[in-house]
Amino acid sequence: MSQHNISGSEVFGPKPFVILRSVKTGGLRRQRKARTLLAFMAGAVVALVAGAAAVAAAFGPGLVP
Repeated sequence: MSQHNISGSEVFGPKPFVILRSVKTGGLRRQRKARTLLAFMAGAVVALVAGAAAVAAAFGPGLVP
């Protein structure tokens, strides 16, 4: 049995309502974005180093007299 004293159309009566216009992003979302960016940058650095090593291995012996 309900202990609330609401009956009939009182629930749907004219009440002020709240509109959320903006919600600040939480720290967890910022941390996740920062980790994603850091992982992307680390992957790019690894790819550049691997590419430089591949170029050095391919053309290095021909460049040394």
